[in-house]
Amino acid sequence: MSNRLFWQNHLIIPLIAFALLAWLFEQRQLDLVVADWLYQLEGGRWALRRSFIFSTILHHDAAQLVKIMALFILVLAVASSKVAKLKPYRQGLWYLALALPVSTLLVGAGKILTHVDCPWDLLRYGGDHPYLKLFEMRTENQSGGRCFPAGHASGGYTMVAFYFFFLQIKPSWRFYGLGIGLACGLLFGITQQMRGAHFISHDLWTLAICWLNSLVWYLIFFKNKGLIELNATTTYRQGDYD
Repeated sequence: MSNRLFWQNHLIIPLIAFALLAWLFEQRQLDLVVADWLYQLEGGRWALRRSFIFSTILHHDAAQLVKIMALFILVLAVASSKVAKLKPYRQGLWYLALALPVSTLLVGAGKILTHVDCPWDLLRYGGDHPYLKLFEMRTENQSGGRCFPAGHASGGYTMVAFYFFFLQIKPSWRFYGLGIGLACGLLFGITQQMRGAHFISHDLWTLAICWLNSLVWYLIFFKNKGLIELNATTTYRQGDYD
């Protein structure tokens, strides 16, 4: 895979797709279309907001599981300097150990800076605040929330880093890594949408942040070895790219 093709597939095409989708959601107010449908489906209230399955298992417990996974990867990264079987994966493990938490930190910082409300805070859905478009300015007396980008979904979408991990370690598995990240992000995102915690566009922005962060860390860790080459300690077969 040439550098040009790499940039096309991993930066240019994803950015164009994201920009088009973000524009479409903003212009067509698709957030409201989806949220209105869910709100009415739940009987004109966010009936699942405090549901045991959605609130406890898929939100709280799932978030704790992601933290445990990240901690486990960090332990493996530290141990990789001593454990012979882990040494071939040392660089990749350190990549994951940093890329995963930084994605969630970036999303968390965005929540603090943007002051966007959750659906359940809006007058439209039984709350106290008027609906504002994503980039619409607030008046001085309008308080804001901390609901953008989607924090819980970041716990899933941060796992798109596994795509880049496998791209370096075992390229033929890279789409399995991508599938893990997208599946977990969708599960966590839909969970929060059904609870009234986020609009669907919040998840779209979270995915974009996690993807770009994972890409940046990939370049930081592996750029000296070539964008798609394995380091000297890993097993590589040219046929994996064929």
